[in-house]
Amino acid sequence: MKKFFSDFKKFISKGNVLDLAVAVVMGNAFTAIVNSLVKSIIMPFICAIFGQNSVADLAFTLNGTPIPYGVFIQAIIDFLLIAFTLFVMLRLLMNAKGLSNKIIKDKPNRSERKELKAMGINLKDRQATLKATKELRESKIVKVESKPTTEQLLSEILAEIKKK
Repeated sequence: MKKFFSDFKKFISKGNVLDLAVAVVMGNAFTAIVNSLVKSIIMPFICAIFGQNSVADLAFTLNGTPIPYGVFIQAIIDFLLIAFTLFVMLRLLMNAKGLSNKIIKDKPNRSERKELKAMGINLKDRQATLKATKELRESKIVKVESKPTTEQLLSEILAEIKKK
C-alpha cells in the first residue's frame, strides 16, 4: 500500500500532470467566458434575425410530433462561435509568442555583448545594438560550398564516359 501511494505521489508531482491540471482549470474558465459571450451577446442578435426569443424554440410538427430543430441549430452555432473565439485567441497568443521569440533571438548573447562593447557600441541604444548584432552574426557565417546534386554527378560521369 505504501508503494502505491509513493507511486501516486511521483505521478501527481510530474510536470505534465500539473500542466494538465492547470489547462483544465483554465479551459473551464475560458469556457465560461465564451459561453457568456455566446448566450448574452451574440445569440440575441441571431434571435433578432429569426424573430424568435431563442433559436432553440424553433420547431416544426410532423404527424403531431414536434421536431425541435432549433436545439440542433443552437448547438451548431455555439460550436462554431466557440471554435472561432478559440481560434482567434490562439492566433493572438501564437503571434505574441512569435514576436517575443523574435525579440529574444535578436538580442545579443553574453559573448556578443562583450564583442559589441569592445567595438564601442552603446548597448543602451537598442537600434544600434540590434543592427550591430545582426552585422556581427552575418560576419561569422561561414560560406560553405554546396555539394553537387545526384543529377550533376551523373551528368559529369556521362560526359566522362562519352569522352572515352
